Amino acid sequence: MSVYTRVEREQLEEFLTGYDLGELVEQQGISAGIENTNYFVTTTKGRYVLTLFESLRAEELPFYLDLMAFLADRQVPSAHPMADRQGRYLRTLNERPAALVQRLSGAWAPAPNEAQIAALGAMVGRMHRVGLAFPQRRENSRGPHWWRTTAERVMQRLPAADARLLQQEIAFQAGHRRDDLPRGVIHADLFRDNALFQGDELTGVIDFYYACTDVLLYDLAVIANDWCSTAEGGLEESRTRALLRAYHAERPLTGREQRGWPVMLRAGALRFWLSRTQDKLFPRPGEMTHTKDPGEYARILRDRVARHEEYAHIWV
Repeated sequence: MSVYTRVEREQLEEFLTGYDLGELVEQQGISAGIENTNYFVTTTKGRYVLTLFESLRAEELPFYLDLMAFLADRQVPSAHPMADRQGRYLRTLNERPAALVQRLSGAWAPAPNEAQIAALGAMVGRMHRVGLAFPQRRENSRGPHWWRTTAERVMQRLPAADARLLQQEIAFQAGHRRDDLPRGVIHADLFRDNALFQGDELTGVIDFYYACTDVLLYDLAVIANDWCSTAEGGLEESRTRALLRAYHAERPLTGREQRGWPVMLRAGALRFWLSRTQDKLFPRPGEMTHTKDPGEYARILRDRVARHEEYAHIWV
């Protein structure tokens, strides 16, 4: 989340007249995250998050908003979109597609403990199971085709060792497709700052705007790489097992998924190394933005490559 497009108070007040959400009390830009413009919005009737979509087109957005509503209606704690007076989730503000969603309670956990990680694992297991009934499908916009095109874009600006690592990993992933693994709706970006807690209770998951239909295990790998890595980039065993055990209790994992686990860990590391590298090398202008360190995911990928066989055994 960031602020690329400024919204003046008068503009927001006019926007809110399309909803039955009361009068505007306060608005505040959100600097965390990197993709869209986001504001906290408080009205006389509640607290919300306003998102202006900077890259996604209006015709792409019903998938994400309908998914959030689908999950929230089935007790998966996602932020329910707010319908306007005509029943629409999606509107336009400052020439951008825009939506209001519930602002969930709680705060993100910068250093999550095992109980919080287990709560997340259980929720993701439920989300994957419930999501099998979601009727819409969407390809992963940050999948293998994007990896290849983005690698070509950044390759010439990387140090030689990083360029070799990137080239080798793109080739490895091309030769290790896991099309036999269970697929369904995944979040695809469930980092620590996209989950909210009160104590050890998980109160909500936010920012579904990379959600897609893909390998369920990939979602777990993305989570493990962020939630269970050490500062040096290694995978911490007890936290990883807590995540997997809690998930397994909700949606049992299979032997095929165990064999694919180290490949998915590498795929998740590659994806976020590439996106962070692109954001650093080709930044977008914004009033209040936040760019994450690509070096963190270069270290994680190197670790996942070096310890590929070892990580297959950190399992349920």
